[in-house]
Amino acid sequence: MVRIVQQNDWVVFIIVGCILLYVFMLLYLHRDSSVRVFLMQKFEDSSNNFLSWLIIGVVFTLLFAALISRSVPIVPKKISDIHFFGYELNKFGFTLFSLSAFYGLKSTLSYVFYAGTGSMKRWALFQFTASKFYFMLSFVLMALCVYQYFYEVSDLQLFDYYFIGFIGVFIFKIFFYLLSPGHLLPEKWYYKFLYICTLQFAPILVLWKVLYL
Repeated sequence: MVRIVQQNDWVVFIIVGCILLYVFMLLYLHRDSSVRVFLMQKFEDSSNNFLSWLIIGVVFTLLFAALISRSVPIVPKKISDIHFFGYELNKFGFTLFSLSAFYGLKSTLSYVFYAGTGSMKRWALFQFTASKFYFMLSFVLMALCVYQYFYEVSDLQLFDYYFIGFIGVFIFKIFFYLLSPGHLLPEKWYYKFLYICTLQFAPILVLWKVLYL
């Protein structure tokens, strides 16, 4: 039996590209800051927060798509039937497209939520704090991508670990937002409850259904 060696060079390209994006961000958007300086930076002293938020969002989405695309069972036929110049989306492309649409819509609805609740003064602080959270999480994703694609591991066992880890990170993020000293969420308790239910729990369930059901 001939064993076909799986080529995972594309994962290396994604990781290197993401690192270069972070280098650009720290050098040119944050005045040659180190990772430690960026994480310790206060909101009042920060700059280019929106561009940093976009870059971190792109990096996180790419790494997250690379990590979970192997566990996605199939690409829906309606999606695979769509061809671009003779090419169709594979599992990674489908996952990346789904995550991009998910986070794009989620960010837009979050902005509308903050505007509708009269909390626009907190929106910039929310972007700033969330960027740091996803910045650190993206380094964890880099390490997991290397481990998953370049070491012999059981995909089924990894899926169980990722599922538990995802729940843990999700719960930590909720408490991180609620207990942040900067008061990221709107002041009223029912607005906090509304945000968690409609812009945290519900979108995750929709994304799960799109990718795995």
